[in-house]
Order: sequence, then structure tokens, then C-alpha cells
Amino acid sequence: MNRFGFGLVVAGVLGVAGSAGALQIGAGIPAAVLETEMRNVDGEMLTLSSAQDEGGLLVVFSCNACPWAQAWKDRIVASGNQLLDRGIGVVMVNSNDPAVVPDDDFEPMVAAAQASGMRFPYVVDADSSVARAFGATRTPELFLFNGAGELVYTGAFDDDAKNPEAVENRYLEAAVEAMLAGEPIAEPQTPSIGCSIKFREKA
Repeated sequence: MNRFGFGLVVAGVLGVAGSAGALQIGAGIPAAVLETEMRNVDGEMLTLSSAQDEGGLLVVFSCNACPWAQAWKDRIVASGNQLLDRGIGVVMVNSNDPAVVPDDDFEPMVAAAQASGMRFPYVVDADSSVARAFGATRTPELFLFNGAGELVYTGAFDDDAKNPEAVENRYLEAAVEAMLAGEPIAEPQTPSIGCSIKFREKA
């Protein structure tokens, strides 16, 4: 079994995202989508720009149906809620096409957000343009930006999706602590393990 907790990877459904095409460490939030309006589960529209806080911004590409996203969900939600209290903005983005994955339609998103207790936005990437701009390909896939808007960490939440008690490397937590302390991040990039994003067709 690999360190990420699931032994079997199904080609085209579950896998590992490499760094090719993704934002590189030090890059800013993609300008092309910084002001893109996305519908939050509360019905309001918001942008990545408005979601930023003084301490930075965490963008999480996730969904409702993927078993990897569900395995990490409680940990991501708990961490995201805590980051809000530390002056770091958080937004979860669903870029999946609901025509392909009905569980990722808006109403199931609302229900999932309410059930999870998340205090941060969970938004619809209506044309998958935000995921494309980030180079995101998996759910979940995390992008952490510092207060200057520079990417300082990208990849997985930690190293064991299946068993929280077996986690050896808390990647996001370590990155946040180093970022806030003004110290170098030991592992600024890790593989994103999860389901492939079901991109909406370009208009």
C-alpha cells in the first residue's frame, strides 16, 4: 500500500498529478481568473481576489463524489476553518461537469457544505476555467498562496488519505506554519493524489 492510503489506482479515475502544466512555486494567482465570479453555496457570487486575506489564500480543488476527496474532507474542512481564524482566506472550488458527475451539481454541493460544517466558500467553477488556469487536474488538489499572493505550496493535504492516525507528513500544516513564520517550506510541492477533474467543455 502506498503512503497515501489507497492501494489500487484506477486509470482515468484515480491517479497522481505531476507538476507539468500546474502553477509553479512563486507564481501568483492566475490573473485571467483572479476576478472570475463564481457562485458560492450560499447563492452569492465571489472571486478569488475577494477571498484573499492578509495572511494568504488557500485554494482547494475538490468535489463531492471522489473517494479521495471524501477521505480527506473532514481534515480539509477542519484545517480550512482554522486557517480563517489565522487570517488566511480559504475557498473550495468544484470544477467538475455535473452532466458527467451529477453529485457535483449545485444542490448536492449545498447539502455537502452544510453537512461538513465548513465556514469557507464552496464555489462552482462554471466553465472549469479556474482549474485550467491553475493547471489543476485532481481532486483534491491544494494551492497555498502567501500574503503577497505568491504560491508557496501545492499538492496533497497530507500523506495518508485513508487513515488519519497513520499520517506521517502533514504537508499543508507544515507549509502554513513555515509560511507564517517567514521560514522556507521544506516540501513546497507534493504529488496530488485523487480523481481526475471532469472538465466542462470549452464554449
